[in-house]
Amino acid sequence: MSDTCTHLDQIDRDAQPSSQECDQCLAIGSTWVHLRMCRVCGQVGCCDSSPNKHASAHFATVGHPLMSSFEPGEDWWWCFTDQVGFTLPDLPSYSHP
Repeated sequence: MSDTCTHLDQIDRDAQPSSQECDQCLAIGSTWVHLRMCRVCGQVGCCDSSPNKHASAHFATVGHPLMSSFEPGEDWWWCFTDQVGFTLPDLPSYSHP
C-alpha cells in the first residue's frame, strides 16, 4: 500500500458521469447504498457496501484505478491500485441529485 496515489496522470478532467444512478443495478433489478464515479471514464457504479459492488467491479474489469464519491456533499477520491484515499480540490466534484 502506498501513502500517495501514483495514478493521477490517468484522470480525465473532462469525464462526465455516465448516469445519475447505478445502471448495472437497475438492469438486474437491484438497489445500491452509495454511488461512485470512475475519474478515468465517468462510469457511475455502486459502492462496496452495496450488494453488487459495481464500482470495484469496474476497476477489476477495465483497470481504471481512480474513483470519487458521487454522493452529495462528499469530495473524496480513492485509488484502487495504491489503496489510498485523498481529495483534489482543484478538480470538480460530482454528485447525483
